Amino acid sequence: MVPKLSSFHFSLIILLVLLKFCCPKQDDNLIVASNITPKTTLINNSRQKNIVVIKEIKIGQYFPFLDSIVKKYDSVTSYHLSEHILVRANPWIIDTLRNTDYYAMKARDSFVYNQQEMIVLPKDATIVLPDSVNAKKLLQSFQKTIVDINIPEYKLRIYEDSIKLYEFPIRVGRNEKKYLKMAGRVVDLKTKIGTGRIVNHVRNPDYYNPVNGHQYFVTKRDDKKVTKLPQVPFLETEINGLRNGQLIHPTTNPITLGKAYSNGCIGTKEGDAWVIYYYASIGTKVNIRYDLNVIDALRNKLTLKDIYNRNLKLETN
Repeated sequence: MVPKLSSFHFSLIILLVLLKFCCPKQDDNLIVASNITPKTTLINNSRQKNIVVIKEIKIGQYFPFLDSIVKKYDSVTSYHLSEHILVRANPWIIDTLRNTDYYAMKARDSFVYNQQEMIVLPKDATIVLPDSVNAKKLLQSFQKTIVDINIPEYKLRIYEDSIKLYEFPIRVGRNEKKYLKMAGRVVDLKTKIGTGRIVNHVRNPDYYNPVNGHQYFVTKRDDKKVTKLPQVPFLETEINGLRNGQLIHPTTNPITLGKAYSNGCIGTKEGDAWVIYYYASIGTKVNIRYDLNVIDALRNKLTLKDIYNRNLKLETN
């Protein structure tokens, strides 16, 4: 015989059921990043979810922290969440990273010895988790993005369709051949021309001198001061179907921008490299050209210096 419940006991049971299914557990509100243990709180809005950073994140912790967010929320979004979608939905993060550039900080009378110790995500900062509509727009944007490089102009431009989003000064490869220990042979240092795509991101690169293979950890800046090398991503290209080690990466000596100075790579400012990284996801189209006849911002026609003597070689042949 089943005992008859009083109205009080019945009400108590209903209350316990409601508490069980309507009140979230503590674990539902917290995520823990791998090996750095910052916690974030998930807040529901009518249209979006916000992740509130409850512990400041330095550049040295930045990528593990983002990876923890992606891992946590990829399973609950209707789209495939990636680091690039997350950060592009929060452009203030790109602006903050861009401003960690050594020379940008120097312009503010601030000397930075170790860039990895700089705070990039302050405590209580809000990171928006984009909804499916915004995520779809960002994915379409990635598919329409082209990185365009004109070697003799020393310019890298980012386009979405035919709209120019950014234009950055660069340095390119020298017009010479040289033995590089890391290649084990004599290499033509000129930046290769052709079309291709971004095939890899190196988020925490090691730095080597390709001539002698020596790894280094500090750099002498244009102002003669020595600092630790910054953690800024490198982008690996595949041009004309070949991966020849031609990277897009920052230089710690922007005095070399606008020159044929590198061992073949495309060098940028540190701050600009962050922008390029977040606009050039894996698979982004890359066009590296050698156009001497260009039109400047004032619509004037210009003929650039033939830094690789290509016209002379064509005339000779």
